[in-house]
Amino acid sequence: MPASSIRILVAEDYSAFRRYLVSTLHRRADYQVVCEVADGSEAVQKAREFQTDLILLDIGLPSLNGIEAARRIRSVSPNSKILFVSENRSSDVIEEALRTGALGYVVKSDAASDLLPAVEAVLQGKNFVSATVSVQHVNDRRDEHTADHVSGKKVAPASPHNAAFVGHHEVVFYSDDGQLLDRLSQFIADVLNAGNAAIVIATESHRDGLVRRLQAYGLEIGAAIEQGRYIALDAADTISAFIVNGMLDSARFLESFGNLILTAANAAKGEHPCVALFGEAADLLWKRGNVEAAIQDEELCNQLTKRYDVTILCGYSSGNIEGGKDGEAFQRICAEHSAVYSP
Repeated sequence: MPASSIRILVAEDYSAFRRYLVSTLHRRADYQVVCEVADGSEAVQKAREFQTDLILLDIGLPSLNGIEAARRIRSVSPNSKILFVSENRSSDVIEEALRTGALGYVVKSDAASDLLPAVEAVLQGKNFVSATVSVQHVNDRRDEHTADHVSGKKVAPASPHNAAFVGHHEVVFYSDDGQLLDRLSQFIADVLNAGNAAIVIATESHRDGLVRRLQAYGLEIGAAIEQGRYIALDAADTISAFIVNGMLDSARFLESFGNLILTAANAAKGEHPCVALFGEAADLLWKRGNVEAAIQDEELCNQLTKRYDVTILCGYSSGNIEGGKDGEAFQRICAEHSAVYSP
């Protein structure tokens, strides 16, 4: 295959991570991204139209998931090689993805080190699976393809270098906004001053109040936003994207927040970047009377702290907790956190 003819289609619904994939591919002058899509059905359509040499596919695509899209792509563009790039670590999902005829599977957490080697291997007809997931099913399938190489990087997404920072999932109960903003502004200021990244998922009033306090501390918040080290999202809009029949779509929640954390980590400075996340979406679910979804949110946050270099602070208005501090609701929330702050 001539080096100048490597044409690539990227299918990824999270725009920030899609930009990261494209920019990484563009480090190689011989890699040309000819099409970007955010939808599984569109990936199939564009694969038929462009007949690219390589297709990068996410698993959790809207309209048509990546595995089903890959099956259809094999029919409409049989010469295109397929590489999955997903945060899903289920061995069953990975095996099913590779059964479509795809040659590679890169875990998004490992994309910084694995993406370009994986692309090179797949283009050569070899298998590549990130070492942070099992590769046994790849070894069992070698005879089905021309693969003679299985590679990866043996580094867990959450690094021991940040042991003092990561793995914490804390909660603050507050009786007025001032108490919350006092705690939150110090939490975020410490992170940004250290050159790390912060994600804030809050109501508009709390986002605005936080920015004012950070500016009062002398932080150049505009520069942090421009650098991608400070990401602020609306809590209600964010959590509504994951609600299905009153509960959270766990797979989509973990993948989307994983993408968000990786995006922030890529912008952080230092050899071992960390990310801090503040969220009050669970509090909003609680206010709506959806207690089980709020607890599910906290359980999923615990999974995030185990997968990534991230610490999480949650905020709850004390007035919303039924039964007060002696009630079952309060105890259930506390049980999901490693530390509790209750003024």
